Amino acid sequence: MENIKFEAVLVESAKFPMVKIDRELFLRKELRGRYSQEIVEKAIEYNPAYAGICVEDINKIAKSCITAETTKVTALSAAAGLPGGFIMIGTVPADLAQYFGHILRILQKLIYLYGWHDLSLDSKEMNEETKNLLTLFVGIMFGVNGAVNTVNKLAAQVAKQVVKKLPQKALTKGVIYPIVKKVATLLGVQMTKQIFARGVAKVVPVLGAVASGGLTFVTFKPMSEKLRKYLASGELASVEYYKSMAAEAVTGAETMGDIEHHNGE
Repeated sequence: MENIKFEAVLVESAKFPMVKIDRELFLRKELRGRYSQEIVEKAIEYNPAYAGICVEDINKIAKSCITAETTKVTALSAAAGLPGGFIMIGTVPADLAQYFGHILRILQKLIYLYGWHDLSLDSKEMNEETKNLLTLFVGIMFGVNGAVNTVNKLAAQVAKQVVKKLPQKALTKGVIYPIVKKVATLLGVQMTKQIFARGVAKVVPVLGAVASGGLTFVTFKPMSEKLRKYLASGELASVEYYKSMAAEAVTGAETMGDIEHHNGE
């Protein structure tokens, strides 16, 4: 069996309705009723931690999102496990594309809660920056080597953009691309193995449905949790980080003021 191309899975999955999560609408829905209007607006403009929302509160919302999405994808996968063979969407098995549609949904929800900017996930044509970032985040979920270190470097750039209130810049050009390509290849290999295992399960109809649903629950929730824990540990989700950066900025401004005052004497 030829290895599945991860980029093809990504592109086909994004075409399903309801896969794109509108960052502003999502954050507003999850945060209103818990926080003041001022905090909600600040969280949308910058990010929740910058608005002063602690990571413990974000963890509760994130876990609730994971549970809801896991329930949906498990029911879907159990139905797809019934006999009827593979249905293909382009070069991608339909149930894999649907499964990945849910992976992309929870991925977007988690990164928005933990401080990342809007991914611009367009179902018609996905830009390279979005493809690269999605590949790296999915790489973290699947435990692919190289993905974590790369996203760490990108997160540091995003944190600086938030603190300095700079416009969003492309993050994944140049040096990052070879790593993205390597992660995508490894993901393709892993997916091919999973598809083969599920194909064998489908030979026995009822067992196939149970196996598919169970397999999804076993893989989807831990993978989502892996990404959640990674994001929760980063600077982008740390209220203390933004406080310390603000304090440094004030200290720096005072020092410059002292120097200018001294030079003026």
